[in-house]
Amino acid sequence: MAASTSAGGLGAPAPDFELPATDGRRYRRDAVAGPNGQLVMFICNHCPYVKAALDKIVRDAGELKNHGIGSVAICSNDPTDYPEDSFDNMKTLAQRARFPFPYLWDETQAVAKAYGAVCTPDFFGYDGKLKLQYRGRLDDAGRSAKPDAPRELFNAMVEVARTGRGPAVQAASMDCSIKWKNAG
Repeated sequence: MAASTSAGGLGAPAPDFELPATDGRRYRRDAVAGPNGQLVMFICNHCPYVKAALDKIVRDAGELKNHGIGSVAICSNDPTDYPEDSFDNMKTLAQRARFPFPYLWDETQAVAKAYGAVCTPDFFGYDGKLKLQYRGRLDDAGRSAKPDAPRELFNAMVEVARTGRGPAVQAASMDCSIKWKNAG
């Protein structure tokens, strides 16, 4: 289990990226930002925390579009030891779950490192100027199917869209660690 921390802290700029997506296209950071902000999510296919939260992630990202927030999901896990996280399996999941956002593959893991991502799911919420305003969890449900959990991420991003600032109190994600490639 890993707990999220922010590499740059609140107010840090969103690192740029250009990655391949499950829909056959390539996306840059600015192409997936909305006029009021951007939600960058590090997820994967195999993580029980992601599986438990997937319907809520899809719901919240879809609803955030109405608030001018663009969303993108990135998988940075090494599929060597976790074949469920392969690019082909990412395509299957994105279609089956009807992702309302691009699902990108960070094969080199450089984007996850640039963001300071450590777990899945790991959420980075940016304002309209792409400055970090939210670095917290989806909700307090964890791996449980707690349908009535307060929508912490969603409410924080609506606040960012409305005011340009995230909430003063933010609870970190505590989920599965990103599966890093061996450095050997």
